[in-house]
Amino acid sequence: MTTDILAAIPSPPQGVWHIGPVAVRAYALCILLGIVVAVYWTVRRYVARGGRAETVIDSAIAAVPAGIIGGRIYHVITDHHLYFGEGRDWVDAFKITNGGLGIWGAVLGGGLAVWAVLAYKKVPLAPFADAVAPPILLAQAIGRLGNWFNQELYGGESEAPWALEIYRRVDENGNIDQMNGVSDGFVLTTVQPTFLYELLWSLLVVVLLVVADRRFRLGGGRVFMLYVAGYTFGRFFIELIRTDAATTVFGDIRINSVVSAVVFIGAVILFIATRSRTRETPDYVAGPAPDTDEDNDGEPTRQ
Repeated sequence: MTTDILAAIPSPPQGVWHIGPVAVRAYALCILLGIVVAVYWTVRRYVARGGRAETVIDSAIAAVPAGIIGGRIYHVITDHHLYFGEGRDWVDAFKITNGGLGIWGAVLGGGLAVWAVLAYKKVPLAPFADAVAPPILLAQAIGRLGNWFNQELYGGESEAPWALEIYRRVDENGNIDQMNGVSDGFVLTTVQPTFLYELLWSLLVVVLLVVADRRFRLGGGRVFMLYVAGYTFGRFFIELIRTDAATTVFGDIRINSVVSAVVFIGAVILFIATRSRTRETPDYVAGPAPDTDEDNDGEPTRQ
């Protein structure tokens, strides 16, 4: 099928490059770039609040793998039809680089890991959550570029100028391989680029979070609550546009729409209920100083 339109957003001709036996996937690179940017920005925000940079690094070491595992588990559960049943190979559930990470599983898995690290260090969670909220959402926006390379997570057919071209991709033998192949130039269809809508919405919410945080000196986890409320508000409507196969509940409602609505309501209630909270002092944010002792030369020795 071809579409005669004046303009459209092209998809990348491929999402995988092979360097010898190694497959370099754009989706994985986008995820990694998002993580690096999020860690760097979180260090700056957390230190500005009074925290220690090493706390962010230690938390990231635990949160990144936990977040990826949690995100994958959520995706596999909510989109189980892609991996289990007739004609499916359950081994594909472990192929994370092919795409498929559920943000709420990632936030939950990474959040639990961070909570464990901070509890061990006896450092309060709320200031860290407020510092990490905008960087997390920025990382999500960067990660959405991976969906562009994979030609996935889009809506129905469209002839709008911002519609996305979906190319036919083939392998070296000319067989259709949408995930690993290279475009032969044939446009299968043009669709609503819902990944782009979510990317732009996320960037808008990032700006709003930073402005609100500076203007009102938010504390007590309220920046994180705003992040959750802002992201889920947009995600609810974007999810309604998507046409990719998804698990549905309550008849024909996509499960991610339901989750977004429930989480949005919870975040708004928490934000209102904690309106008396203020920005924490730097001493409180940093937590107890690392244990030290003086050796015979008067130099501090870590225990």
